Amino acid sequence: MARELRIELNDDEYEQLAREARERHEDPTVYAGRVLAQELNKARLLEGSALFLATPGLRDEFATRFGPQPGTAASAA
Repeated sequence: MARELRIELNDDEYEQLAREARERHEDPTVYAGRVLAQELNKARLLEGSALFLATPGLRDEFATRFGPQPGTAASAA
């Protein structure tokens, strides 16, 4: 379910947002919503990761299962 969220930007921030939206040929409102959603998702991921690592034993369990070195898929990126 979508909900409305109103934010206020100073003139400089709005101009930067509008410029970036124009470069991507998007409506500034749509672009701002997408950027805000991406930032919220990033914050949730970081918060969840910190909680995971703070849980006793999980860091060691993860390292035991997956090892300290990146896998082969990491080099493909």
